[in-house]
Amino acid sequence: MSDILVFIEHKDCVLNKASVEAVAAAQKIGSDLGLKAAAVILCDKDCPVSREISGYDLEKVIVARNEKLAQYSPDAYADAFAAIVAAEAPKYVIMSHTYQVRDFAPKVAARLGREIVGDCIRYRVEGSSLVLTRRIFLGKLDADVSLGGDAPYFVTFQSGAFRSDDAKTGTAAVENREVDVAAVRMTSEEPFREAKAAVDLTKSNVIVAIGRGIKSQENIALAEKLAEALGGDLAASRPICDSDWLPIDRQIGSSGQTVAPKLYIALGISGAIQHIVGMKNSGTIVAINKDAEAPIFDIADYGIVGDLFEAVPVMIDEVQKAKA
Repeated sequence: MSDILVFIEHKDCVLNKASVEAVAAAQKIGSDLGLKAAAVILCDKDCPVSREISGYDLEKVIVARNEKLAQYSPDAYADAFAAIVAAEAPKYVIMSHTYQVRDFAPKVAARLGREIVGDCIRYRVEGSSLVLTRRIFLGKLDADVSLGGDAPYFVTFQSGAFRSDDAKTGTAAVENREVDVAAVRMTSEEPFREAKAAVDLTKSNVIVAIGRGIKSQENIALAEKLAEALGGDLAASRPICDSDWLPIDRQIGSSGQTVAPKLYIALGISGAIQHIVGMKNSGTIVAINKDAEAPIFDIADYGIVGDLFEAVPVMIDEVQKAKA
């Protein structure tokens, strides 16, 4: 039996990196409450992902196996995961708030007579229980949610709520279990494939993001030069993408990508809550804005109140000197 179960998502035995954030969340909760965490992988065979996850500080890694788990379906995944949850009787089930989890996890919770607190951004401990925080009204307000009733408590965390590099390494035993899966009533069509993005910003270590303060599309070249000097990627707030100055796959925020790079430089971004939701978990945040009262400065580690067209060329020169 395990106190905490963390669901590990994969596709064709390729790990979804958001699951490592879920591991970090489970480890932190376990540390705060004195509980042990175990991971669960659903697959049709001895999944190679188990070797990756066994390198983290977990009680064990459970591989639930059945031939019907070769491809994702909500029916098969709900059957298999519900069987593991029932057998392990955890207090908490921790998951990343991905499309797959949103598809099958409610079936599991409903089958066990439980509910899900979804898309959480953080938690705190009160006594021996968790109080979870999730955003409401398109990110304009935060709501604290207390858990009631009997365990298990199902919780999903927003991408970026925890940093994957905070997951503690260790050695976990891998345990293969055969599980029963009933008839699969749903057959999936070919997965939707978006046009390939020029860059996956969730994997970027350095991001230079631009907002309205860039003034015109022609000025984007200056931000691109800074991003190039730092070996990073260019991103933007929503108004820039709405104006078609950059493609939508460069948008950061509640309606764009959620990122957590080691360094995030915000150029001419005021810091609307919709944007902050997408980048607040960055390692170091640097903001440049003329408005000293801009909300972005509330979360910035370093701030420059001034003209970005004066500050950025100096930054580029200094970076290039340091690399010389």
